[in-house]
Amino acid sequence: MSEVSLNFDDDKLHEECGVFGVYGSEDAAALTALGLHALQHRGQEACGIVSYDGGTFFAHKAQGLVGANFSEGSVMDRLKGYAALGHNRYATTGEGGMRNVQPLYADMDFGGFAVAHNGNLTNAHALRKELVKGGSIFQSTSDTETIIHLIAVSRKTNLAERFVDAIERVKGAYAFIACAQDQMIGIRDPHGIRPLVLGSLGDAHILASETCALDIIGAEFVREIAPGEMIIINKDGIESIAPFEQVPAQPCIFEYVYFARPDSVMGGRSVYEVRKNIGGELAKEEPVPGADLVVPVPDSGTPAAIGYAEESGIPFELGIIRNHYVGRTFIEPTDKIRHLGVRLKHNANRKFIEGKSVVLVDDSIVRGTTSKKIVEMIRAAGAREVHMRISSPPIRYSCFYGIDTPTTAELLAHEKSVEEICKYIGADSLAYVTIDGLYRALGEEKRNNEQPQFEDACFTGDYPVELVDYNNNQTGAKVTDLRERERRKS
Repeated sequence: MSEVSLNFDDDKLHEECGVFGVYGSEDAAALTALGLHALQHRGQEACGIVSYDGGTFFAHKAQGLVGANFSEGSVMDRLKGYAALGHNRYATTGEGGMRNVQPLYADMDFGGFAVAHNGNLTNAHALRKELVKGGSIFQSTSDTETIIHLIAVSRKTNLAERFVDAIERVKGAYAFIACAQDQMIGIRDPHGIRPLVLGSLGDAHILASETCALDIIGAEFVREIAPGEMIIINKDGIESIAPFEQVPAQPCIFEYVYFARPDSVMGGRSVYEVRKNIGGELAKEEPVPGADLVVPVPDSGTPAAIGYAEESGIPFELGIIRNHYVGRTFIEPTDKIRHLGVRLKHNANRKFIEGKSVVLVDDSIVRGTTSKKIVEMIRAAGAREVHMRISSPPIRYSCFYGIDTPTTAELLAHEKSVEEICKYIGADSLAYVTIDGLYRALGEEKRNNEQPQFEDACFTGDYPVELVDYNNNQTGAKVTDLRERERRKS
């Protein structure tokens, strides 16, 4: 029996994982499961929890969603201890399958060691070759395992020093949570590309990818882990160290556009408010005179559409209704069913669409397949005009820092102009927010081209961390060559 994916969220960029850790609670595993529920949007392929009771590690990992794997009492009863760390996976590095499901665990000379990772190491392949040549035996294809081997071969004396010794050899974007020797360690990359926050719940300390995961367990937000900071949590409290050379902070800008949950706070900014602001900037930059209504492409386009409607004065309507109860596959679809697949998840609210000039607002266009079908659906519902507005600049470059993006060649905006994309998706007009408009929505006057305030490589091609593996192994043009070619074309 064959299965064909009709999940139209596949035409979005995907964050590859979320991490969550608890130290100092008798309910550590249960709290971690709840935290992973809140972070489910960051990865739906697999999930895992490792707990620790002061002498023994316990683990449960599975493919699929958190609710399907951590709801049974028998599973949770086995995850004993006052410390636990968890991970939601959406693979960007390493094949699928159980051997790559995190947290990863290893027996070291100092005892058990468990680690969960959000991000991507851009020199993992080069390090892996070196480690294998030296005798290391890898059990997975995940770049996260590289850290385990680097810690294992480090000659430093204690765990924190060995962790720092390992991290100093890697390049990329990362947020790690690790547990060993009766302590929990959290560390964020020097640019702060991937997020990590600290919270508290009574006497327990919490680490999480987003603040929404603190909210679900009633924890208090303490602060963000600073870029390049390592914190060590044990029974004596929290120690903070800054072991790396300081570099300019550049958190991922796409967290604000799409990845983070709208009820999270990042960098002191409400994600929901930023998305509304982006919609307002888009309305100023790219108005649609005479339009009758603003319609979001649910759910990710909704905050920006509200902002666009408020700024433009055009009424906001839910002109597309999303069915949240559709699975990822449809068994043995006919060609006709496959063609109609977008309607499994989205359906036009015909009464509000028919005869109207519609402004459709979405967060991004990746390959363009979903945008094309959405425009077709709105036209089929009787819209007089369909104008597409996008609350991010054109995505022209692949991400190498922990976001699952297609190859550069598959990105519609890499080779096509806005006019060509408009024609491809069948809209009457198409416009994106400018990069400066996006920065203004974040409270910046404009983008600092000399030193960007955010990591925005998927829009600009400006990669703040060296892409060692890509530039050493990619056949064809290097990233820098692709960026220069795009700039010459524009």
